Amino acid sequence: MNTVIIGVGSNIDAERNVSVAKRMLGEKLSVLGESKFVRTKPIGSREQKDFLNGSLLIETRLGRKQLKTLLKGVEVALGRGAGEDRYGPRKIDLDILVWNGQIADSDVYEREFLRRSVIELCPELEKTLKEERDPD
Repeated sequence: MNTVIIGVGSNIDAERNVSVAKRMLGEKLSVLGESKFVRTKPIGSREQKDFLNGSLLIETRLGRKQLKTLLKGVEVALGRGAGEDRYGPRKIDLDILVWNGQIADSDVYEREFLRRSVIELCPELEKTLKEERDPD
């Protein structure tokens, strides 16, 4: 069984799209917990609405590649197109942040809101995240 933290974000009809994504993921995965969802400013182009971001702690028998395929399927079902601007508006954005206690997405080190949501769901990673960020 794999324990995973999935980052969830949206800035297009955010409350609705986050809610639908959580429901869809809950139908396919065992959701063990949910972080607080917070509003954040967009990265890159500022000519867009703020994001609603948070994370889900899940348990799954799926492998990493299979889970990534499932997440992309949920994104497509909610209207996310392929090749969208990495920093552009999103109906939904789903990313594997932590895989079995290991940071899987470098954005966790760079973005405070991701770090907070990961620590909220997996407090034992706080020391690792601090050491990786401040190696001195």
